[in-house]
Amino acid sequence: MRRSVLSDWLAQRLDRGNGQPIYRQLHRLLQQAILSRELPAGSKVPSSRLLAQELGIGRNTVTQVYEQLVLEGYVSSATGRGTFVADSAPDEIVGALDVESSGTHRTPLELPATRVLSARGARLIAGAGVSKRQWGAFMPGVPDVTKFPAREWSRLHNKYWRRLRPDLLTYAPGGGLASLRHALADYLRTSRSVRCTPEQIIITTGIHQSVDLAVRLLSDPGDVIWTEDPCYWGVRSVLHVSGLQTRPIAVDAEGINPSPDDLAQPPKLMLVTPSHQYPLGMVMSLARRRMLLEYARQHTCWIIEDDYDSEFRYGSRPLASLQGLDMSGQVIYVGSFSKTLFPGLRIGYLVVPEALAESFATASAELYREGQLLQQAMLAEFIAEGHFASHIRKMRTLYGQRRQIVLDAASRRYGDALPAVGGDAGLHLVMQLPAGSDDRLVAAAALERNIIVRPLSGYYAQPSLDSSGLLLGYACVPDEDIGPAFDTLGDAIDSTLNVFAS
Repeated sequence: MRRSVLSDWLAQRLDRGNGQPIYRQLHRLLQQAILSRELPAGSKVPSSRLLAQELGIGRNTVTQVYEQLVLEGYVSSATGRGTFVADSAPDEIVGALDVESSGTHRTPLELPATRVLSARGARLIAGAGVSKRQWGAFMPGVPDVTKFPAREWSRLHNKYWRRLRPDLLTYAPGGGLASLRHALADYLRTSRSVRCTPEQIIITTGIHQSVDLAVRLLSDPGDVIWTEDPCYWGVRSVLHVSGLQTRPIAVDAEGINPSPDDLAQPPKLMLVTPSHQYPLGMVMSLARRRMLLEYARQHTCWIIEDDYDSEFRYGSRPLASLQGLDMSGQVIYVGSFSKTLFPGLRIGYLVVPEALAESFATASAELYREGQLLQQAMLAEFIAEGHFASHIRKMRTLYGQRRQIVLDAASRRYGDALPAVGGDAGLHLVMQLPAGSDDRLVAAAALERNIIVRPLSGYYAQPSLDSSGLLLGYACVPDEDIGPAFDTLGDAIDSTLNVFAS
């Protein structure tokens, strides 16, 4: 560009009315001109005095821009000779910006996903089940966070900030804060029959990280892991990107049910939900538990027990853990506070065999560099003061009432035509749809009516086992909203399936 042409080019693009400082606009435009070769390497740029005069701006503004461009390597300046475009701008970044003068360049974000993501990254995104909405009727797996005892939590929060300890603002020690591990060990021994010492507990950010840590330490890429079919899509995604070979095993009324062919090929790991199968809700029988534990002992397999919401069982006491029956140290017990308190807390835990405790603590600190020690300290005291147990008792009663309201609403509208299963525990139930129904279409129709349900078919890995149904979460729906919300869901079901329409 000749000097007058550069001034004209800049004058056309400077916008004195958009609120952005002229300094920033001029800096960006000169960068753009250099990267696009509108200002070729070696060309001389106008003096600061001349460019300021031609653009009608302060000379100090132009001088500051030139100095910044020198620091960034776009131009070089020599006393008595002037300022020149540097010849060191790498060719590979030329055209990376959206250059107005040509209009033909595209940004990296516009590249096809196949050129941006790895194979496992593309696979993860293609199978992602995460919802853009995380609250409302009938979002599965979400507790009623409005009932959280905020006053007690706020008191603890203020207490720890008033008496601030520097060690609570740094990285977490391996395994997590000692006081929380002690409080958890006491709670798990009494409420879940988990046999553990505080040293065996590793604090994490939740189920996903717990499973990720166990998989990293106990398996290598290519190893086989058994998963229940159907199972939770989130953990399945963690396994897919780990490099493991997932082998889905069908479930029956007693839980995971490996066939003779499955048993003939022992896996490295098994991932099970024995106290409340996700998402169908059955309880693994004592016979099946003993069989899995003996099989794991004989073949040196690891069992990851996901105990995600077993505190909420209606009509009976919470069931003992699988880990409590383990005499050989083959079970990794996993839990979190996402369902019992609130998901945003992001605190979970593993209970590992004593021989693995030090390795897991070291690996956790090495890989994740956790913090949140203030929250861990608050949670430890929250548990020790009895607020946690009290909150669970209160919410168990509330969720049991809401579960019954959903069941009554379904019965009034459909009778026995659409049976509900898995509702004896947890925060959701499954409403079965007629065979051959497309539950994804029903879920989409419900979402158009502002109702969130998940299609059951999305939880299956084997199409031959695919069953049609809807996961209905009732925990976060106020009592008075459940009936109207279910009526709206029923309209979506009827209009989509066209079999119950009156």
